[in-house]
Amino acid sequence: MNEQKITFDKVMRWTAVGGITVAVFSITNYLSSVLLPFFIAWFLAYLLYPMVKFIQYRMHVKVRALAIIIAMLAILSVIGLLVYFIVPPMVSQFQKLYEFILHWLHQTTHTNDFSRMAKDWAINNQETLERFFKSKDFSDTLKTTMPKLFAVIGQTANIVMSIVASCITLLYTFFILLDYEFLTTSWVKIFPKKNRPFWQELAQDVEREMNNYIRGQGLVALCMGVMFCIGFSLMDFPMAIGLGILIGVMDLVPYLHTFALIPTAFLAMLKAADTGQDFWMVFGLAFGLFCVVQIITDMYVTPKIMGKAMGLNPAILLLSLSVWGALLGFIGLIIALPLTSLIIAYWQRYVTKEHLNDDDPPTAVEKPTEIDEKEVENVKNKQNICVIYKNHYLCTRF
Repeated sequence: MNEQKITFDKVMRWTAVGGITVAVFSITNYLSSVLLPFFIAWFLAYLLYPMVKFIQYRMHVKVRALAIIIAMLAILSVIGLLVYFIVPPMVSQFQKLYEFILHWLHQTTHTNDFSRMAKDWAINNQETLERFFKSKDFSDTLKTTMPKLFAVIGQTANIVMSIVASCITLLYTFFILLDYEFLTTSWVKIFPKKNRPFWQELAQDVEREMNNYIRGQGLVALCMGVMFCIGFSLMDFPMAIGLGILIGVMDLVPYLHTFALIPTAFLAMLKAADTGQDFWMVFGLAFGLFCVVQIITDMYVTPKIMGKAMGLNPAILLLSLSVWGALLGFIGLIIALPLTSLIIAYWQRYVTKEHLNDDDPPTAVEKPTEIDEKEVENVKNKQNICVIYKNHYLCTRF
């Protein structure tokens, strides 16, 4: 067995690779707000490319730009249908909550004119209000409130910037799809020729792992959505189907569906108000459904589907989600599983070299010792001798 010596040159190379890796992660983290639309656009282009190819070549839409627009409109139509089935029922439920609050205030205060009630209260407590506005407590409260008010304004500006970023993401996606083949095949030219095979293999492995991840996580999300639809329907929960679909869509990003507990709490409050049941009992049943579905998903569905698709143990799945989520935030949750499986695959290929041990040694070609006269015919034609063996011609020239 040949032992590889650790030289100064190898140490310097590995140090340089480590430094470059740390620098790339630092720059990515620092520019995450700028790079996020670009990464999302690449991911959307990767998802839309099969549909664009189908529209262009199967539906004979020869102009690539028109095929991209049709594909985007189709996806936006599907999203619009989901919003139509989820948002209007949610708005109607919140209207019921508003009516319930008004009814409760009427029963408590015995009046429907709340503006007049507030005016009468202000007149009766005028001296108290004047002392409060002139006091130091009011100025301190104002100093504390103003930064929060500006923070709210800043959040509004962030919403506007998010809308602008969404438009930029769509533009990125359009232009990437316009030259998708060229971009996916020519990017390796930025590396030296001797290193291009490595990066081509890396790109193929990334594509394979992403395909496995998308198929696996999509199937997990579908199973979870179906289970929640059935469970909420059996509970006679408000918006059972819509809430189940929402949870299934949110689960396309692992464990993001836990935020669905917020609308679930509001809907439990509405059901308690309509039926007169105890709120904590209704919400407790819904929370119990979350726990049961999560246990079934983590103990059976995810290991069976994602473990088979990605080749990862469930404990490794959870660890990778935690680590990459902490390092890269929302992007880390998206790329955690394919990136972890890719790192493990390359560790086994280039460090431990386990793939060399798994390969079977080449077997020698067995030569026939006896040839049946019925299966062999010798045909001599001038300078050629041909042998017919088991319906295969073996010829040689003299």
